[in-house]
Amino acid sequence: MRTRPRAHRNAVVALAILFGCSGVHEPPGTITSTRQAEEVVAGRAASQLESRRRAGGSKQILFGDLHVHSTFSMDAFALSLPLRGGEGAHPPADACDFARVCSGLDFFSINDHAESITERHWQETKESIRACNATSGDPTNPDLVAFLGWEWTQVGTTPDDHFGHKNVVLLETADDRVPRRPISALRPDFKRLPIPSYARLLMPLADFSNRQRYRDFFYLLDEIAAMPQCPLDVDTLELPLDCQESVATPRELFDRLDRWETPSVVIPHGTTWGLSTPPGTQMASQLGVNHDPLRQTLFEIYSGHGGADEYRSWQAVKRDGDDVFRCPVPSEDYEPCCWRAGEIIRARCEDAQSPECQARVAKARQHYVNAGVAGHQTVPGATVEDWLDCGQCRDCFLPAFDYRPGMSAQYALAEGGKGPGQRMRLGFIGSSDTHSARGGKGYKELLRRKMIDAGLGATFGRGGSGKSQADPESKPIELADLPLDQRRFGERGASFLVGGGLVAVHANGRDRNSIWDAVQAREVYGTSGPRILLWFDLLNPPGTRGVPVPMGGEVEMDRT
Repeated sequence: MRTRPRAHRNAVVALAILFGCSGVHEPPGTITSTRQAEEVVAGRAASQLESRRRAGGSKQILFGDLHVHSTFSMDAFALSLPLRGGEGAHPPADACDFARVCSGLDFFSINDHAESITERHWQETKESIRACNATSGDPTNPDLVAFLGWEWTQVGTTPDDHFGHKNVVLLETADDRVPRRPISALRPDFKRLPIPSYARLLMPLADFSNRQRYRDFFYLLDEIAAMPQCPLDVDTLELPLDCQESVATPRELFDRLDRWETPSVVIPHGTTWGLSTPPGTQMASQLGVNHDPLRQTLFEIYSGHGGADEYRSWQAVKRDGDDVFRCPVPSEDYEPCCWRAGEIIRARCEDAQSPECQARVAKARQHYVNAGVAGHQTVPGATVEDWLDCGQCRDCFLPAFDYRPGMSAQYALAEGGKGPGQRMRLGFIGSSDTHSARGGKGYKELLRRKMIDAGLGATFGRGGSGKSQADPESKPIELADLPLDQRRFGERGASFLVGGGLVAVHANGRDRNSIWDAVQAREVYGTSGPRILLWFDLLNPPGTRGVPVPMGGEVEMDRT
């Protein structure tokens, strides 16, 4: 009788030895590349300077990527798991090697999600960025400049509380010159495991040869969950190191960055992504007190998620009053996904013209609207193909999935602020938003499952409601009740992912300060991957005695 508990304990011990009970902390990796050959660096500068001289002027164009994730980001780690189609760890050191050797960038920044960066990972990130710069040779003429940063990944559930994602990029890298911790958005869903607890046993069992990778992933989730929230009423300069500092609005983010008195830029990105942006969201929420005209001077209009530049007048939902949203009628060049939800239900009716069917169709559309970004969960059994091209801008250049035109760059420029100086003055950039430390990955269209983050569909949201049967009626969904991996239509969204873009700067030199000066002056432009050489100067500005004003500059004119 006494042997059974002992046998049970022995079995538990055996399973623990077999599958492992704990993972290990993922390290930052080791940089293996060294400075590019001198003739390579000199050749880049010479060819660009010659092109520039033909147009007049002396600045060279440098190409970079200001949106690079490593597997220090939780979603990137999940994407790297073999069962998800991933290929293993890509820590910050890989970002340095890839930028230098593969994509041949002149500069990049690391921007892991602040919501999943622990104290230990932040220190390792800083050390890795400093090590990358140390391998770049003469600081006045480096082959590669690495900037330190993070992503503030805010997501709201309604148009009024959504501000979106912003990359923070810092000029300095020394411990005493940068914030003690990345400042994150208030995201309780990052504390909720995106994979159920039984996966701790089943995932290593299903992929036994790679079992350690899964144990390490669960270790990261535990690290994130164990971070206590910093007190909200304590000055950022006085907070302890071992807590997660979070703010709810861009204004609070700007105020805390001001307290550190270190140069930084804050770059909105992903503004038009329907994957995380609630339908009906407009750029007005970003203006007024939630805009900093001195720090928020750049706008990422293209990434691996597609474009965010073009405005269209159609809407995903129609707002009737403050809190009432309805499904709009489709137009020739746009079908709202709420309308498509009704059509999917209509196809399941025995009599599509019956009053009962019409009622089901109307209810399905409203269920979709009420569910926000999780609207796809309201139609049980719907396949990716059932949704056709709903939500897409049909005449935009590689638009982001489920496009939100009210958050586009064109809308941002046209929308006025609530006071003097509050209208957005933006320089436009492209970047990658890579989740495998592959900055500048859009240089060649190949190896889609590796170079492009298409595996995100398998990591966050396979689509559908979890039921295989095509029910004749839709069902209501409460967005707040769903974990992060069920809110987003990741599988469908992944099919719209593309190669990433680049940011180009007009710089007086290759060094860190010259690049930063160009960024501050908005002497920048974005491409969808190709290294296009572009100059756009105003040759006859008034009041400057014939000195051209470069793109990014401001001038007032009362005549052409």
